[in-house]
Amino acid sequence: MYAFIAMTGFVTYAYATTEIPDDINSFATQQDNVYYWADGTTMARTGWVSRQEMPLDKVPPKVQAAVLAAENASFYSDPGVSPAGFLRAVSAAVTGGETQGGSTITQQYVKNAYLNQDRTLSRKFTEILLAVKLDNQRDKKQILQDYLNTSWFGRGTYGMQRASQTYYGKDVSQLNVSEGAFLASLLKGAGLFDPALSPENHERAVERWSWILDRMVETGRLTRAERATYTEFPEPTGGSLPGAPGAQTGYLVELAKAYAIKTGHIPDAEFDLGGYQIYTTFDKARMTALTGAVQEAQKDFDAERRPDTDKHARIGAASVAQDGRLLAVYGGPDYLKQGFNESNATTIPVGTALTPFVYAAALEDGVVRTRGKDRTPVSPSTMADGNDQVTVQTPEGPYWDRSGKVVKGRNDGGRNWGQVTLSQAVANSINTPMLQLGLDVGLDRVESFAERSGLLGSSLGPRIPTFALGENSTPSAIRMAGAYETFAADGMHTDPYSVRSVTRNGAAMPLDAPKPTRAVKAETARAVTDALRSAVTEGSAKAVAKVHSGTAGKTGTTAANTAGWFVASTENESTAVVVYRMSLTDLVPQPLTGLGGDAPNTPGSDRALRLWANYVKAVK
Repeated sequence: MYAFIAMTGFVTYAYATTEIPDDINSFATQQDNVYYWADGTTMARTGWVSRQEMPLDKVPPKVQAAVLAAENASFYSDPGVSPAGFLRAVSAAVTGGETQGGSTITQQYVKNAYLNQDRTLSRKFTEILLAVKLDNQRDKKQILQDYLNTSWFGRGTYGMQRASQTYYGKDVSQLNVSEGAFLASLLKGAGLFDPALSPENHERAVERWSWILDRMVETGRLTRAERATYTEFPEPTGGSLPGAPGAQTGYLVELAKAYAIKTGHIPDAEFDLGGYQIYTTFDKARMTALTGAVQEAQKDFDAERRPDTDKHARIGAASVAQDGRLLAVYGGPDYLKQGFNESNATTIPVGTALTPFVYAAALEDGVVRTRGKDRTPVSPSTMADGNDQVTVQTPEGPYWDRSGKVVKGRNDGGRNWGQVTLSQAVANSINTPMLQLGLDVGLDRVESFAERSGLLGSSLGPRIPTFALGENSTPSAIRMAGAYETFAADGMHTDPYSVRSVTRNGAAMPLDAPKPTRAVKAETARAVTDALRSAVTEGSAKAVAKVHSGTAGKTGTTAANTAGWFVASTENESTAVVVYRMSLTDLVPQPLTGLGGDAPNTPGSDRALRLWANYVKAVK
């Protein structure tokens, strides 16, 4: 009698003084973030723990039933512990006996979430008290959901959602009861039941899978007729989830993460806790094609044999759809080795690839050649002096630089073109007319048109005459592709974006998605596009004329030959490619002369043209 009274008093006191902790174990809440390709397949995951929470209503009822049959058939009716197990634990606490097994689902969750894994009497007793208290305070479905989201399933995964993706390559919502029965078997010990680990494991897995299905019939969760249809063991795949992002994938993750955090207004600290599913715009086939085209171009680079010309050779590239979706980028050789993203860099002069914006501003706003007079309209057929060494004029006379010299335009190769139309000047990349046009229309207006078309103001240089030739502006390949797409989209611009949607634990997160805006008039955009098409058919970019009909594009070179660009649009996308040399130590562009064994007078844009052609051939 006294022993019973003492035991009752001990248990009552222990229950009253045991509190459910406010904080659960960090590994029970930590999740990874998962990034998906545009087609919905998994691209990469980031985070220390491979776990993703999933609401219970996303887990098929019969899969839930398989877990209950395997682990705790009386879950919805018991008090959080097995009465017999509870009495054994209390008896052991009073008499000094050994701890016992037989944990319920609630007890297992308590152990996972609040306690350590030590097999001691005090830990077991605390587990039981917490389980009873938790059962009194929390809904059973919530407990089951938390249990399924924190349990270990092997192969580096926590939670049934991750396990489903790892073993079967699908979300938990797509599991059938047979697959669910196998995953339920792993709760007994993944090291013993993962069939990929050994033949013995495979035998044990099949046996337990079969037992769980039979047990479901016994508990009334599966009819005998349904059970009879599951005769073949659902072999899981031998693979695992994609690991930490590397190579090109790392650059995609970097872009998507930054975009999701900014447009979703997600604090960095919260994002790092994980649980986010980021559905990107990146096209897997295009990424493969672009990477292959770059690697083909890089075969010519030999920094050991030609350090003076090939060392620090780099290539950035990006492809953007008309609605702003970022389809593919080439960021560098390997994100894990070089975090600097060459497709998103704002360190390289854009050169004459900027002149279409000068042309667009002039067509739309006209020019001023006499101070105080009204602006004069210009058209694609307006004539201009295309000769070399033409003096740049202001309404007051020649333009003098700070050193006291008259500024003169220089054409590539010193060529004299004579009188040319503005359209021809763009198509043939003739510098002198565009240099003068920039001053005539007003460099402030050129800058405005460039920004409205998608170039960042921070990447645009000081408004001096060579601004019109892109000598001091450094937009990224991503931004250049998006800006050229403005012309292809009849003057409507949508900022490039890398994320279609974000969810957290299955719930959609609001994003500030970019909206199309009118950058230039449709007739202006079409006139620019016509000039860019002429550049491909008969002008500076005619080397790619046969690659894709209707292509509208422009080469870009600089006076110091520090960058070679090609930016072009097809009916599906705009793609920008830049070839350059630059040390990441000082970020100073170096000349491309002789790169890859080229002749000294070879423009860097030639290599960009070939790379673009190889990419488009692979995706069209």
